[in-house]
Amino acid sequence: MEITPITVLENMEVYKMNPRKHNMIVLGILSFVCVILIVATSIKDKWIEPLRVGVGYILTPIQVGVNLVGRQVYEEVETRGKLKNALEENAKLKAQIDTLTADNTRLQAESFELQRLRELYKLDSEYLQYETVAARVIAKDSGGWFRVFRINKGAYDGIKKDMNVIAGGGLVGIVTDVGTNYSTVRAIIDDLSRVSAMAMQTGDSCMVSGDIKLYQEGKIKLTDVKLGSELKDGDKIVTSNISTKYVPGILIGYASDIKDDENRLTKSGYIIPVAKFDTLQEVLIITKIKETKDAQ
Repeated sequence: MEITPITVLENMEVYKMNPRKHNMIVLGILSFVCVILIVATSIKDKWIEPLRVGVGYILTPIQVGVNLVGRQVYEEVETRGKLKNALEENAKLKAQIDTLTADNTRLQAESFELQRLRELYKLDSEYLQYETVAARVIAKDSGGWFRVFRINKGAYDGIKKDMNVIAGGGLVGIVTDVGTNYSTVRAIIDDLSRVSAMAMQTGDSCMVSGDIKLYQEGKIKLTDVKLGSELKDGDKIVTSNISTKYVPGILIGYASDIKDDENRLTKSGYIIPVAKFDTLQEVLIITKIKETKDAQ
């Protein structure tokens, strides 16, 4: 076969494409040559003595080449073995990380739920005068706020229309509809909500009105405060004794930005609700119902 530059280049390309195969071929050829030469030099005839001397000069560099190629093949095999072991170990570690991540997520969720239940228990302890039923929020209307939502307790659990709902330290809303195993709650931030309230410190009556747009700023309306009232910012606002739908003494929130109205007859401002209407998950339903049936 004619050896040309193109043939050499092609052989070099083959080597680049598969150096391991090339090393194995070279190792086989060199090993074969060494065996032939070793057999040849083992013949103890005088006439072949010069050949043995010459073969010694030839065999030594060939053995060096065999050792070099053999070492390269061994190192490559060893490297491949280490790589395989590393990949297997990496897969095991990844599986362990996935398991630990899942466990950590589950533990965090359980921790958050435990914290919420503790807060609910604390709230229940604050209103021991009322019997309550715990429920979980299972659905809500569209939008980011829980202004109208559904809970997983209904008539089967003794829930009735107009029962008050509390969570997060205070009043959330009122039951407006009851099914066999669910109920619908209207929150105090809803535009249709009206709650007769009073200032805990002064006893002055007022009206808390829902305003979903205003609640985006974290507050709702507080109106109908008499002009001579000593109500001030930061005072607690609770449900009133004269409310016909809400039991008395339930914390609603804190007064804010109280000012005289333009009519010079009343004051108004805002109330910062204590309940959080973006993250409701569990609530308590007060089973006592006001005897009167008029609005508010």
